[in-house]
Amino acid sequence: MPSTLPLGDPAPSDGLLPATTALGAGERDFGVYLHVPFCRVRCGYCDFNTYTATELRGVSQSDYAGHAIREVAFAAEALQRSGVPARPASTVFFGGGTPTLLPPGDLGAMLSAVRDAWGFAPGAEVTTEANPDSVDAEDLQRLADAGFTRVSFGMQSAVPHVLETLERTHDPARVPLVVGWAREAGLDVSLDLIYGTPGESLADWQRSLETALACEPDHLSAYALIVEPGTKLARQIRSGQVAEPDDDLEADMYELADRTLAAAGYDWYEVSNWSRGAEHRSRHNLSYWLGHDWWGVGPGAHSHVGGVRWWNVKHPAAYAQRVLAGESPAAGRETLDDETRRVERVLLLTRIREGIRTAELDPEGRRAVAGLIADGLVDAKAALAGSVELTLRGRLLADAVVRRLLPED
Repeated sequence: MPSTLPLGDPAPSDGLLPATTALGAGERDFGVYLHVPFCRVRCGYCDFNTYTATELRGVSQSDYAGHAIREVAFAAEALQRSGVPARPASTVFFGGGTPTLLPPGDLGAMLSAVRDAWGFAPGAEVTTEANPDSVDAEDLQRLADAGFTRVSFGMQSAVPHVLETLERTHDPARVPLVVGWAREAGLDVSLDLIYGTPGESLADWQRSLETALACEPDHLSAYALIVEPGTKLARQIRSGQVAEPDDDLEADMYELADRTLAAAGYDWYEVSNWSRGAEHRSRHNLSYWLGHDWWGVGPGAHSHVGGVRWWNVKHPAAYAQRVLAGESPAAGRETLDDETRRVERVLLLTRIREGIRTAELDPEGRRAVAGLIADGLVDAKAALAGSVELTLRGRLLADAVVRRLLPED
């Protein structure tokens, strides 16, 4: 697979965490991420840890729910034995791959295991990703009945030639249908879009935005296409089969999205995310940006608890072997020192609407704020109130803003 795991320290087979992970745990939300690593086809731009049927090598997709349920039980015991106080899950997120390639009964059983292990906080957000062609009305109703509250559809584009370049297999005409079925089931709806695909024009992007808005979703994500090393798309660009994404055109597309979504009543709350009011923000993703705790279940899934981060073995066969033996599926882990945690906090909080408090920056970072205001990258009024918040131009240049807030020694 193109994606790789980071280097790190060995992870203990019993899954026990350092005593420091319990400190302040009661002040942090706890979420659960469940990775379902299956796809019908591999999209050329994707470097996620996913597998088609021909790549599973000796493990069965039908056995996967049982393996994930074993890790959930292992996780609950490991946290308890590590002295981390039990907290109900505030958010649960099924990602992939395509989680809805599993039957609704399997997803419901995995969700029940999470509920049995930790319970759910009042109003818990429970999301699954889905492709428009991977669910029907009955599936969505069964998911809602099982306790799911939200579905995120991978729409990506409304334009056939863009979907073809991305190697997405769904008919764009199906998107309004699945959104309607989700609504009938009582689920909140998010649509994921990608812009900057080779050959996509500004008019194509406008069409995708308008089509998405016509569905009246609660939430929209719009991500610039990133050409990841090792992917089919990267090889196609290198060989000249397709053009490289145009940075200037992507900036124009982002500005068009922000104008169009704002006019339709959607507020940005993270550089790539908009919602119809704060109540429809993705609370699970916000927990990542805010540095809360989560346990990641499944092959290649990442976890974070109290400044300790770890990641599971990648292949479903290796994963199954570990969990069936009652061992941690973690391939490695790292304990973040105070400086690393501070740097990551600046990186992540800068991306959200509320920004980061100026007092959290080091002296050089605080001195940089005046220049960022002068360059139109940071909101002057917010800065007077003690917060670093990005302007539209700042969102376009968010990485540059962070570099100035975190100057190298």
